[in-house]
Amino acid sequence: MTQHIGIVACSAEGAALCYRSICTEGAVRLGPHAHPEVSMHTPSLSGYVACLERGDLEGVGAIMLMSAEKLASMGADFLICPDNTIHAAMAHVLRRSPLPWLHIAEVVAAEAAGRSFRRVGITGTKWLIDSDVYPEKLAARGLEFVKPADPDRQVLSRIIMDELVCGRFLPASTAAIQAIIDRLKARGCDCVVLGCTELPLVVGDGNSALPTLDSTRLLAQAALDRATGSVPPSRVSRPAAGQQAVP
Repeated sequence: MTQHIGIVACSAEGAALCYRSICTEGAVRLGPHAHPEVSMHTPSLSGYVACLERGDLEGVGAIMLMSAEKLASMGADFLICPDNTIHAAMAHVLRRSPLPWLHIAEVVAAEAAGRSFRRVGITGTKWLIDSDVYPEKLAARGLEFVKPADPDRQVLSRIIMDELVCGRFLPASTAAIQAIIDRLKARGCDCVVLGCTELPLVVGDGNSALPTLDSTRLLAQAALDRATGSVPPSRVSRPAAGQQAVP
């Protein structure tokens, strides 16, 4: 028996990539056409964006909990969220959640540590980069992290929110993301987190100056591990006591 995966979706492109990854990788692990049961709930992205723009993480958490309750009623055994940014609201979610969660940044940090990386570049929306979502999880693994300079954060956020989440993939924007990764490499990073679940649609090991940590597919693989009993169940960890930020 496999467990039922519940997907708390936010933006369509990233959620779709995560869903497809679960189903296609499931067939590799379980046999032709096989994968665990998967349910997904997707509220309007506009509700999340409105909360993020006014800094209302409690409001973000309330939307996530609405999805969690619906997925619990569908029979899901645990939850994942293929959106890095809204993990900033997890403190408002966990105490009221009907089900356990896998944390996307915890999964990525474990992969970085397992591959012996030491200094991790972080990409994503301005909200994600400004948050402690990745710093807490990376610091808990003894890893340093580097955030892009403010102008690069603005460029990344614009590309993600105006283009990638809308299914627009422009060569000039891909080149801009590559240039940001180049600058992270120049600051001593030995890998980069694709900290927006749409970023793997345009950037990967084949066109990045740094090895990439694909948060979308890593979360999908972790969900399959959990659903098939490949690893012990995992919940979101407590915040780390300290951080190791690099100016």
